[in-house]
Amino acid sequence: MLRRIYDWCIAAAGKPYSAWIMGAVSFAESSFFPVPPDVMLIPMSLAQPDKAWFYATLCTFTSVAGGLLGYLIGAALYDSLGHWLIQLYGYGGKVEMFREAYAHWGAWIILVKGLTPIPYKLVTITSGFAGFNLMLFVACSVVARGVRFFATALLLNRYGARAREVIEKRLTLCVAVGVGVIAIGVVGALYVF
Repeated sequence: MLRRIYDWCIAAAGKPYSAWIMGAVSFAESSFFPVPPDVMLIPMSLAQPDKAWFYATLCTFTSVAGGLLGYLIGAALYDSLGHWLIQLYGYGGKVEMFREAYAHWGAWIILVKGLTPIPYKLVTITSGFAGFNLMLFVACSVVARGVRFFATALLLNRYGARAREVIEKRLTLCVAVGVGVIAIGVVGALYVF
């Protein structure tokens, strides 16, 4: 099953609409969708390493644009939609603590959490809810998301052919490691955050 999904992702990377889908996933992940854009960024960059920089740029800008929607949800719709989304991801009891932390460490929170596998929508919604400076939010988001996606692009552009060979030989292990990293990020957000 993993092999079919992987082969489909690699084949879909060459389709003319693939960048649009990746941009939509990146946008949605920053405000409400649970799947990170790396799920598409990595296979698409493996299939076409020469386009990795374009894909990273697209993910960065669509992620920041989606972050603005998340910020709006937190600022204007927190009592309805924002609260529901935070509860859905199991962080309802930590919002007040997060808002207090924003008063002291807001920019650092955005920068650090934007780089990690912790769901970025939590940062965007809470930024709006906490009333964090919008321009600083955008600047920190561009830096954090850009570093994350461009680091991926750099690695895949430079080592894409070799990485693809390793991934195809050890697909199950690579998927397990990826799921483990995401799980560690979520557990870290629940218990450390």
